[in-house]
Amino acid sequence: MHWDIFCRVIDNYGDIGVCWRLAAELCARGVPVRLRIDDASALAWMAPQGAPGVQVLPYDAAYAEHPAVVIEAFGCEAPAPYLAALSRRHAHCHSHHQPRPVLVNLEYLSAEDYVERCHRLPSLIMSGEGRGLTRWFFYPGFTARTGGLLREADLLLRQAQFDRPAWRQAHGLGDGDCAISLFCYEPPALPQLLGQLAHPVAGWQPRLLVTPGRATLAVQAQVGAQALQPRYLPPRTQAEFDAMLWACDLNLVRGEDSLVRALWAGQPFVWHIYPQDDQAHHAKLDAFLDWLQAPASLRAFHHAWNGMRDAASLPTLTPDLLREWRHCAQQARANLLQQADLIAQLQPFAAEKS
Repeated sequence: MHWDIFCRVIDNYGDIGVCWRLAAELCARGVPVRLRIDDASALAWMAPQGAPGVQVLPYDAAYAEHPAVVIEAFGCEAPAPYLAALSRRHAHCHSHHQPRPVLVNLEYLSAEDYVERCHRLPSLIMSGEGRGLTRWFFYPGFTARTGGLLREADLLLRQAQFDRPAWRQAHGLGDGDCAISLFCYEPPALPQLLGQLAHPVAGWQPRLLVTPGRATLAVQAQVGAQALQPRYLPPRTQAEFDAMLWACDLNLVRGEDSLVRALWAGQPFVWHIYPQDDQAHHAKLDAFLDWLQAPASLRAFHHAWNGMRDAASLPTLTPDLLREWRHCAQQARANLLQQADLIAQLQPFAAEKS
């Protein structure tokens, strides 16, 4: 029985990035998936080869071939005609004592306390086309009382087989270079970081690898940035993005998908959280840093990088600082590897609710 995943692409590729990884890994574990998406254009570079078992359809494609599970990612809602057909199927299965389709709202990632309270809670749809359906809330997270994080079954094997020296050599990095990947929005402290990299501490040679899009535009807008000779990277597939994180000595990431990938990489990282007008992201970032048990220097860097304190307070990057951050990242990774991954939790949950 296949699953349907609904995804609306808002901006910045994080939503489609998460949904594609989820769809591809479900298929790798034997579950065919129809990814119903309103803008699939990013898949041309993110996943140009597709994935066996994943069918990509328009968001409003007609309901067909009764799904076992329907996932509405990040609070998007399936189209009304689809919900109506799903509701009819649900009623039919109930009256005939058959497994019923399960409707799941896969929520945003957060380390805040409410996640553990709200994980796996039901919400009965009382009106509209989906009347009679129960929407189940499934929260990814960082603790055993949440839905866990997306992690491929073969991730550890791929990391063990990764040729880090070869990757670095192919990207023009010397043995003593400190490779820093930059995947960001427009961080307030970017000028301060670029100034640091232009005048590094003695014996330390940072090399900046800049991802395309907003990160490239943000760097190019800074006066004198070209003196750093940053390497502007082309668009990368998800597998290539993961390899970049494994190969670099510091990863500056943004949004949800790349944060999770940085955690699995086990290298020092800084998270540029998606900014919200009401500053709600500040509490979200601090909750994550609390879970991470971030040392004071890493917390201070996050606060300056995300505009929560003066940009001039950005700590100066040094090899000693990165060693401290690497220890923190690897401890967090080890803790997460002890927990069941998101799909390993989501599949039995859906089977139980059917």
